[in-house]
This record gives sequence, structure tokens and C-alpha cells, in this order.
Amino acid sequence: MHNKLKKTPLKFLQYIPIWIFLKLGRLMSFRMRGAFFASMGGFLVPLIPGSRKRVLNGLKRVFPDISDTDALVLCKQIGRSGGRTISEILFNDIYKKHSKLFDAKGPGLDVLRKAKSEGKGAIIVSAHFGQWEAIRHYLKSLDMETGAVYRENSNPWYEQDFLEGIKHGGEPIVAKSASGNMRMVKHLRNGGFFALLVDQKFQSGHLMPFLGHDALTPTAAAELALRYDLPLVPAFGTRDDNGLNIHIDFEDPIAHTDALTMTREVNDHISARIMDKPEQWYWLHKRWEDTYLYENIHGKKS
Repeated sequence: MHNKLKKTPLKFLQYIPIWIFLKLGRLMSFRMRGAFFASMGGFLVPLIPGSRKRVLNGLKRVFPDISDTDALVLCKQIGRSGGRTISEILFNDIYKKHSKLFDAKGPGLDVLRKAKSEGKGAIIVSAHFGQWEAIRHYLKSLDMETGAVYRENSNPWYEQDFLEGIKHGGEPIVAKSASGNMRMVKHLRNGGFFALLVDQKFQSGHLMPFLGHDALTPTAAAELALRYDLPLVPAFGTRDDNGLNIHIDFEDPIAHTDALTMTREVNDHISARIMDKPEQWYWLHKRWEDTYLYENIHGKKS
């Protein structure tokens, strides 16, 4: 077990409130649970100084003319959206039974069907936007089960709950690590599908625009698509105004050129979605931090 996943009394105490929330959630109906977690997210994100500061700093960076009042309103909406999304993922075994809430369109879906029929792998790129797990649930319902890469949580008890939840969306599920990368590559080469969320900071990534500001960005998805001649399909699950229905768009695949050009295009697709529905992106990520690392590693900007 990794050191960060070592079970300690402190981590157990930190897990207790999460355990209480999970037990309470199991007692609620699907709609009540979503509304409850949305309310808690909308209350806690603006209340907790660290999360409020992180969200507001991001909003001010991207929308420099936004008023303090509007930024706080948007911060609450971001908390509500994130809370509802987390509730669905933590109870993914229940969420997968509500596929009637999903609809899908877009040319990328036919591209994925074709890849499946030819026994060829594919990479779906998305972001922590709307309800990204709906994409994998939908593909699984069409017999196109899609694995995913995730970041291990530092709390081993919560890690068990979270990992068990996302497995319901499709397997294999691999942690971000060298061994996880090897499993992903093997799965893709054997004709499997993988979904990658590429909107987080990646310390050895390349510096390129994201929402109009330079951010460290991973190019692995494009590199894999080029190396193994796989379609790279952007897909987004946008939440309806009712909070329940998810509208999935499978966009045209990214044209194969070079990894940097393709990754910039992916960033542009993600940015466009966020600019249209900023309340549906997870602004708690430290997306624009540590950009100096690129100069240290590469010596120049991409």
C-alpha cells in the first residue's frame, strides 16, 4: 500500500463525516439525495475559506470584469453542481440504473461505433464538467464499455468507496501511475476504450492556453492516439437546468496532426464548454498553478 493510502487513526477520524454522509445518502431516494448533496455543496464551497478562495480566484482570472456579487452567486452554483455530481458518482451503482436521464448525439458516436465494430480501441477525452460519468454509463449501455484513469485519494477508507463507485461506470479503472499507464496501453491495443479527463494540472505537461490562460497540460491522450492510430473523441455530459437530465455530445474526433496541436484543440473544446456553462466545471482544481515548472523542465513555452 502506498504511504499516502496508509490507514492511520487521523485518517479514520477524517473519514467519519464522509461515512455519515454515505450512510445518510443510502437512506434517501435518488432525487432527494441529489438535491441534498447539491444543497450541501452550494453551502460549503462558498463557506469554507480555502475552497471559496480557489473558486473565486479562478473566476476572477477567467472573467476579470465579474462583480464580487456575481462571483459569489456563481461560486454557490459551482458548489451545487459539484455536490450533485459527487453524489451520483459515490452512488454510481444506483446512478447507472437511471440511464433514461441520458441522451446523446454527435458525429463522434458513430466514430466510436465504427471503432468497436472493427475491434479497434478509442480514446474519449473530457473534463470535470457536468456529469462526466454519464458518458461512460451511456457507452456501456451500448456495449462499448469504457475504462478510466483516476487519481488515488489520500484517505484509504474514502478511496475504497470512491473506487468501488467509479467501477460501476465501466472497467478497467487504473490509478495514475506507471503500472496504470501500462494497463491502459494494453487495453487500448487490445481494442478497448478509455476515457481521460484532461483538465487538471499535470506537472510534466506542456504550457498552453486553457480558458485563455497558460496552464500545464498533459499531452498523453494525443500521443497515444497518434502512436496506436486511435480516434480521439471529445465528449461532454452537460447537465440540464432541471439538474437531472444529461445531454451528451460526442464531437468530431480530433484530427491526427501532432501531439501539441491536438492537445491545444482539446483544450479549446473544453474551454468552449466551460465558457458556455461555467457553473458546471469543477473550479476547485489548481489549474493554473506551478506554470514555472514548464520553463524549468523544457526551457521554453509550447
